[in-house]
Order: sequence, then structure tokens, then C-alpha cells
Amino acid sequence: MRHGKKFNHLGRTSAHRKAMLSNMACSLIEHKRINTTLAKAKALRKYVEPLITKAKNDSTHSRRMAFRKLQSKEAVKELFGPISQKIGDRPGGYTRILRTGFRYGDNADMCLIELVDFNEGMLKAAGAGSEGKKSRRKRTRRGRRKDGAAETTNQNNVAEQSDGTFEDAQIVEDTMDQTQENITDVVEDATDTTSDDTTTGTDDTNNNV
Repeated sequence: MRHGKKFNHLGRTSAHRKAMLSNMACSLIEHKRINTTLAKAKALRKYVEPLITKAKNDSTHSRRMAFRKLQSKEAVKELFGPISQKIGDRPGGYTRILRTGFRYGDNADMCLIELVDFNEGMLKAAGAGSEGKKSRRKRTRRGRRKDGAAETTNQNNVAEQSDGTFEDAQIVEDTMDQTQENITDVVEDATDTTSDDTTTGTDDTNNNV
């Protein structure tokens, strides 16, 4: 009975499965990325990531434990050399699985499994994206102002409006005074003219009499 056996047997016996994962791990360490099925990639990730963690501690014991799994001196040398130096600061998650579609014959899920720190293209893109986010400023249709600047601007606008209102009131008052003076001059001129006409009429009447 298979009670509690939750890992994927991959349709193989124990010896066949261990040999296959060991060969796939050596290929991944050597080439940094391989194409395989999704089920095998997930099983390989559980198999190879503990070995990469052991490579952070370069000791004889760690090398012997890695060689026990890989059975390849070249793979152990590569694992404890360039790979351990590149992933030294990474706390985990050394591999990435990218789905590539389905296999033509049996429609199996295919994918690409790779070491994260050895994909230079994605690292450059991630670096450029982070720099772009830092340098790019968010633009809005309405300009953003600080509260203090906004209050100062509002106060200045109110003061300017008040000054303009006072100036308009002064102009209106001056205009009314000028108009009143003009009316007074007109009335006085009219009164003088009427008085002259009345005097002239009286003189003419006396002459006729």
C-alpha cells in the first residue's frame, strides 16, 4: 500500500527514478537550464535545491554528500565553484520553472527549468525595471501641492481679491463724486441761464411800455 507516499513516482521504479533525477541534476548544473516535462521539473527542483544549499558550506563533508547524489566530479566542482559564489546571498528559490506549452505526441506539459542567477537577460530587465520605477515620477492631471503651499496660495488669492475689491470701491466712489460735481455744474449753469433769460424778458417789457 502507498499510504502517505505523496511524492510523484513519475511512472518509474525507485532506482530508475533516482538515477534519472541525478542525471537531470548534473545536466542542470552544467548547462544552467534544461527542457523537460512539468512533472519532472517539479521533482527535480526538490532534488537539486537542497544540494545547492549544501554548496554554500564548502567543506569535505558537503562535497561528499553532494557527490553521493550526483555521482559526477565535474558537477560537484561546478556546484561548489561558480554556482555557490553566485547564489551565496540568495536564501532559497534557486530555480525557476517556465511553461513552454504542450508536447506534440502526448500533449504533456513542457517547461524550462533554469537557475535563477544565471539568466542574465531577466536580471538586466529586472534591474532596468527597478531603476525606471525609482526614476519615474507619477504624473496626474491635477498638480499636487503641499498643504502649507496650498493654504498660502489661497490666502494670497483672498488678499488679492480683497485688494481688488477695495480698489474697485475707491474707483466707484471717485466716479460718483465726479458725477455729482458734473451734475452740480450743469444745474448751476442752467440756473444762471434762466436768470439771464428772465432779466432780458423784463427789460424788453419795460421798453415796450
